Amino acid sequence: MGMMKEFKEFAMRGSLVDTAIAFVMGGAFGKVVSGFTDGLVMPIVGFLTSGKDFSKYDIPLKEKVAEVKDAAGNVITAADPGVYLKVGTFFTILLDFMIVAFAIFLVVKAMNKMKKSEPAPPPPGPSNEEKLLMEIRDALKK
Repeated sequence: MGMMKEFKEFAMRGSLVDTAIAFVMGGAFGKVVSGFTDGLVMPIVGFLTSGKDFSKYDIPLKEKVAEVKDAAGNVITAADPGVYLKVGTFFTILLDFMIVAFAIFLVVKAMNKMKKSEPAPPPPGPSNEEKLLMEIRDALKK
């Protein structure tokens, strides 16, 4: 039973729970950003690029080949799906990353600003001994 108690203490630490919450929120935020990119940004990019769906833009390295059959229905040439560079998919994911990175930058910047906004405490005044020494100094100057 000691191991279960130790695990419970470990799992209930504040930093571990905060980290778990951050992962869940990050996943949800990633889905929101993907929806924003796929639903709003990429159609605009497609419109600007003469109506093409940019997220499905591929560069063929090897064209696909359709299956060829003879009159009896026997396959003469098997189908080949081809090889494509999915540039549009990469660009969409890169755009998602840039949006998430910018949002995190704004959050960190705001948190740093909140930390700096606290006024620094005033420097401590002279101690009693220092005050006494200053009085003696001033008296000797007279």
